[in-house]
Amino acid sequence: MDKYKDIRPYSDEEIRPVLDQLITNPEFLQSIASFYYPRLTRWFPGLMRKSAQGKLRGQVQGVHDVASMQDVIAGYMDKMIHDTTTELTKSGLENLQPGRNYLFISNHRDIAMDPAFVNYMLYHSGYPTLQIAIGDNLLKKPFVTDLMRLNKSFIVRRSLKGRELLQALSLLSQYIHHCIQSTHNVWIAQREGRAKNGIDKTDPALLKMLAMGRRDLPLSESLNELHIVPVSISYEFDPCDVLKAEELYAKEHTGHFEKTEDSDIQSIVKGMIGYKGAVHVAFGQEIGVVLDEADRVAAQIDEQIINNYKLRDINFQALELLKQDGMLPLHRLNDIEIPEEFSQAARDKFAERLQAVEPHLMKHFLFSYANPILNKYGV
Repeated sequence: MDKYKDIRPYSDEEIRPVLDQLITNPEFLQSIASFYYPRLTRWFPGLMRKSAQGKLRGQVQGVHDVASMQDVIAGYMDKMIHDTTTELTKSGLENLQPGRNYLFISNHRDIAMDPAFVNYMLYHSGYPTLQIAIGDNLLKKPFVTDLMRLNKSFIVRRSLKGRELLQALSLLSQYIHHCIQSTHNVWIAQREGRAKNGIDKTDPALLKMLAMGRRDLPLSESLNELHIVPVSISYEFDPCDVLKAEELYAKEHTGHFEKTEDSDIQSIVKGMIGYKGAVHVAFGQEIGVVLDEADRVAAQIDEQIINNYKLRDINFQALELLKQDGMLPLHRLNDIEIPEEFSQAARDKFAERLQAVEPHLMKHFLFSYANPILNKYGV
């Protein structure tokens, strides 16, 4: 394992020392205090850091290895699910074979919650929890890196260039193969960056990278060793929908969106504590790769993710508005069955959501919810 020490999650013996270091880190404590007590932390920062430290110390006092750390995180997830969702459902777990390890490739809508929901479903169904791929672009502060690696995350080195990047990707692929061969499930997003427009599409370059770990095998055999299972995560409401619309609007009108140092952290926090409504996690069937063509494998994954995506009233209401506003040619919607009536509760929720959207962002906002339907019907 030594060759993976810079990217792998923390091991059992490393968990406690890292935790003890974290709960004395002033920058980390300031972040936690600001999260729990935003107004009081502005007025009494030192006192609130002390309060946050005491709270954290109590929460992690029984943590001494990876398994006990996962139990604490499951507790956080229980509270988050209670506070931000109306229902959480799953399907397809019967497709998994007991004793087999899988690489779960999912659509990517939320930085932290996508793997968290997949992990939660596995944890409560008695399956081993995941090791999670996370890009180093999100790890701008050392304490964030520690937090991710405490939660079974391993690092994808995206910021490197040239030969260094190639070497890092090869090591990453070897590590993922190592995990699957040594009793660990793995989660990775189907592409770099979230699908801000609601269109879920697997990047063939991801599959080529995954095959690098076994260069002695053809691409098909290397990928089959990973037991790839597509996962489709459907959020009724995306807490970051307006933020995503702002980014898409800026790119459309200026060709560029300038991220601040806190943009990703803001998205992570909003995704965690924001209202999601109904959430569904659909596990697909293991992909059988027969051709050495990454594009064809990507299409296989996409087909399952798109077909298993659970459409909600808000998706159809967004499509209805786009149709009414003339943003979609009517002839393109002939094969789409739009419900004739939506419940009053669904209409009220959608109307409330629309009030928070500025007019210039409306097109991108609506398409982010309508595109899963257009994708499913091949429009």
